Amino acid sequence: MKKLVATVLLLLWTCVSVQATVTGKEVEYSANGQALRGYLVHDDALSGKRPGILVVHEWWGHNEYARKRARMLAELGYVALAVDMYGDGKTAAHPDEAGKFAGEVRNNMEIGRKRFLAAMELLQKHAATNPKQIGAIGYCFGGGIVLQMARDGLDLKGVVSFHGSLATDTPAEKGKVKARVLVCNGGEDKFLTMQQIQSFIEEMVAADVSLQFHSYPGAKHSFTNPAADEFAAKFKIPLGYNKQADIVSWQDMENFFRQAFQ
Repeated sequence: MKKLVATVLLLLWTCVSVQATVTGKEVEYSANGQALRGYLVHDDALSGKRPGILVVHEWWGHNEYARKRARMLAELGYVALAVDMYGDGKTAAHPDEAGKFAGEVRNNMEIGRKRFLAAMELLQKHAATNPKQIGAIGYCFGGGIVLQMARDGLDLKGVVSFHGSLATDTPAEKGKVKARVLVCNGGEDKFLTMQQIQSFIEEMVAADVSLQFHSYPGAKHSFTNPAADEFAAKFKIPLGYNKQADIVSWQDMENFFRQAFQ
């Protein structure tokens, strides 16, 4: 019995120790004089340099959900940085406010690009990051941002958009896009039309982009966020968490990055 108890305690200690190696910290950086507040996380038990992945938040801003996804990436062995696209780490409490914050960036993508690049440079400089192997994921607003950064020809190995916007004023050009692209789309997303989806796919094909487009049946907008149902009820907007689509899309992302970082 004593041996069994000792073994159980050892296993528990080992699990806690493994979990404790994933460490995160708040980081400050800037772009064009605007203070930005991110969250950098990695597994300090791993040795050597590894790929880095930027996490771009939903239109609610840099919140705990974005940080959670960064920690999940660190558990997979990546160095992850949850970025701040709004400045000062500000977040929105209402869709009207979120739309205003997101619109300010979308309507001035030059500023948005500089903020993204500032975060990318910070991630590349981290001691554990391989600066030549950088990827990005984004949710909703953030999904649109990472797609635009790929269109702009940033030196990214791959980008993943989860229930993100697809439209753009500056379509991808053939020979310019360096990143592979994965789009994880909700089959019942009311924020996208079939025409927008078709136009996006045609744009990617014409620009010779390596594209994977996955549509998850029954999944609504914001299907990866467990808080989506609460937001839907509170603000009367067509959002919804879908556990199955969340799990499958994350696995699709894992497979995608394994290929992209080969």
